[in-house]
Amino acid sequence: MADTATTASAAAASAANTSTDAPPFQLGKPRFQQTSFYGRLRHFLDIIDPRTLFVTERRLREAVQLLEDYKHGTLHPGVTNEQLWSAQKIKQAILHPDTNEKIFMPFRMSGYIPFGTPIVVGLLLPNQTLASTVFWQWLNQSHNACVNYANRNATKPSPASKFIQGYLGAVISAVSIAVGLNVLVQKANKFTPATRLLVQRFVPFPAVGRLSCRHAPGSSSPCKALCAWQLSAWPCRWPSASSRRCQRLRHPS
Repeated sequence: MADTATTASAAAASAANTSTDAPPFQLGKPRFQQTSFYGRLRHFLDIIDPRTLFVTERRLREAVQLLEDYKHGTLHPGVTNEQLWSAQKIKQAILHPDTNEKIFMPFRMSGYIPFGTPIVVGLLLPNQTLASTVFWQWLNQSHNACVNYANRNATKPSPASKFIQGYLGAVISAVSIAVGLNVLVQKANKFTPATRLLVQRFVPFPAVGRLSCRHAPGSSSPCKALCAWQLSAWPCRWPSASSRRCQRLRHPS
């Protein structure tokens, strides 16, 4: 342990150089201070940064090797804190923390906005038919389930039946709420056509929001409802080795 601490300290000393904007590098720790809202916001934006989607295989290997060199105290002279933080950001954005395997691009946290935005647009399309409502709700819940599964805790495998059960529950619930509300709005005779169209625009929100606050076994996070509004703990890898700041783990019920 003493040798490991010595090599890490030496690596940190080597990295502390002319990089004045970047804080001293800490392996496995957030770059930005988590004691302030601004720091947590910057950490959140760093996690969902879509630029990491364009990182090449060569750049990924270089980032992983740089972190290995830091870990073993064999950094080359001139490596900056900025380079180390960038390498850690790339590795955490692309590789699963438990398996070290690449996460499929649409299911990475950095891909949640570019791949999720078209689905949101589809959910909000006006004058939807029954088929289109079912399709967009199914696609949204399928995307969420795949993101959860791709970022699952691989150190504690869960049976596939649990995941399938949670996925089917989420899809059925979302579709039922969306279709049910659409039918109610269409049958509301007191609404003018303009009001009915306006209300229908908001139908996807309760359908999606209800599922975001619900723990579907195997597919959604046991701590998702707890920390969904806390930038210090969301998004996390629901949960995995990287979620050491999980509020549920700190304060078990």
